[in-house]
Amino acid sequence: MTVLPDDGLSLAAEFPDATHEQWQRLVEGVLRKSGKEASGTAAEDALSTPLEDGLRARPLYTADDSAPETGLPGFAPYVRGGRAEGNTLGGWDVRQRHTTADNSAVLGDLENGVTSLWLTVGEQGIPVASLGKVLDGVYLDLAPVVLDPGPEVASAAAELLRLYEERGIAREAARGNLGADPLGFAARTGAEAFDFAPVAALARRCAEEYPGLRALTVDALPYNEAGGSAAQELGASLATGVAYLRELTGTGLSVEQAVAQLEFRYAATADQFLTIAKLRAARRLWARVAEVCGAPGGQVQHAVTSPVMMSRRDPWVNMLRTTVATLAAGVGGAESVTVLPFDHALGLPDAFARRIARNTSTILVEESHLSRVIDPAGGSWYVERLTDELAHAGWEFFQHIEQQGGQAAALASDSLREDLATTWAARSAKLARRREPITGVSEFPNLAERLPERAPAPEVPSGGLPRVRRDEAYEALRARSDAHLAATGSRPRVFLAALGPAAAHTARLAFASNLFQAGGIETVTEGTFEDSGAAEACLCSSDALYEEQAASVAGELRSAGAGHVFLAGRPGEYPGVDAYVFAGCDAVAVLSATLDRMGVS
Repeated sequence: MTVLPDDGLSLAAEFPDATHEQWQRLVEGVLRKSGKEASGTAAEDALSTPLEDGLRARPLYTADDSAPETGLPGFAPYVRGGRAEGNTLGGWDVRQRHTTADNSAVLGDLENGVTSLWLTVGEQGIPVASLGKVLDGVYLDLAPVVLDPGPEVASAAAELLRLYEERGIAREAARGNLGADPLGFAARTGAEAFDFAPVAALARRCAEEYPGLRALTVDALPYNEAGGSAAQELGASLATGVAYLRELTGTGLSVEQAVAQLEFRYAATADQFLTIAKLRAARRLWARVAEVCGAPGGQVQHAVTSPVMMSRRDPWVNMLRTTVATLAAGVGGAESVTVLPFDHALGLPDAFARRIARNTSTILVEESHLSRVIDPAGGSWYVERLTDELAHAGWEFFQHIEQQGGQAAALASDSLREDLATTWAARSAKLARRREPITGVSEFPNLAERLPERAPAPEVPSGGLPRVRRDEAYEALRARSDAHLAATGSRPRVFLAALGPAAAHTARLAFASNLFQAGGIETVTEGTFEDSGAAEACLCSSDALYEEQAASVAGELRSAGAGHVFLAGRPGEYPGVDAYVFAGCDAVAVLSATLDRMGVS
């Protein structure tokens, strides 16, 4: 036992070292009390949590949970970071997105913490001709500009390069990305990837004349937004990157030049450990691709807080989601991070929302000092193991795409769409059963809230892969309730009949209230059923009181006019009870059927 030299206090000197086997025996005892029999590794597996892609998060990780050598920051395989210094020299690049020609918003962001601009340019964003106006007053040698131009990449790039020349910006001082992403455009729109010849010409020009500019973006957001898993996002990004390398080298660029023209964009979610592992695994996988191609190099990463997790109801909670996602992106080693404003799902963000978004990074970098440590997650047995497992799953999906002929072929054949849809269907089932809770939506909804009003955002490209949201099933239910409220002056209601003392009914009363309100159904707990204005009722109490009173109370409710009687608890045999609501039930199906019976369409 080590003794601290300064104060002489020994740490746990009187306690013997615990072993993994002792811990497993304790787990066996806990399982036995819950009616399960398992021993050794099986007992440990019983406490593990299933993740997507066939992965599992185990309850305990030890030094025996080895992972391949991660190397050093800034060196292959780049698991620990693409740069030797990480983000310690001032934090990550705070990159904010703009979709309208609002120069004041651009300048406001840059004056208050934003360090680079991400501009959606073209038909569904900022007109190419307005690019100069939007960037008026911007020091282009200090603020990198990243374009998202869709098929208008040639004209948008020409305009940006013209602005550099017009304003006297030295070519070596220009920083950013011209944003060419033909396969990303195809994924968004369903159209064929646009002509690569102009893209290759831009890449050559950047390689030869603008050392700080990249020409291409490998955007993995379309696959995240279509409901894909972390491994599918990784695999699709690798397949896209490899396709671009083939095109670029085919036009005469060296492998080194081609690799240097790519920047990768990934989604950061509120699942912090999965996001950290995904970014670390992405660098390892791309390092392997580059190595095989003969040009070892790191992956430049731009992380964006995932639109899939942004809720329309109780949007203020999005501030918390994006904070966790931003933390994960920073810990994962992303060079640039975009925080979507909390009102992103409602329309154009206002000044307050943009302020909160940019300050999220500022707090994490300046106040929490998150960037002062290179690879903060390095050495964590859980993170290292998850990184390795996710890397293998991502590589497997990449190979699956390559076997189909590559990314373009997978998009054209709809096989990628089907793979993503299968993953989203499984996740949707978890969301419907509230196994994956959404705060403010499926859990703790607030029917009295007034949503902030926002101007409509520009239309986003469509026609290709779908855009999904975690809240979509519940949003449809809430929209039905809102329409009913607008038409009749009241929401659909259900009466919660509490049986017995508070100790017996409080837990299930709260459960039932949360569940019904998640579907926009107002719950009434005071007075009688006749006075409640409700069409249906739900019994709430303990199993013991159900045995004594459920049948008789259900009969009384029916006599009072209840057309349907629920019971909050596991299904049983209670006369007069029509349905049961319980933890793990299909809440979306229950709520949809209830609104149907109530005539709420």
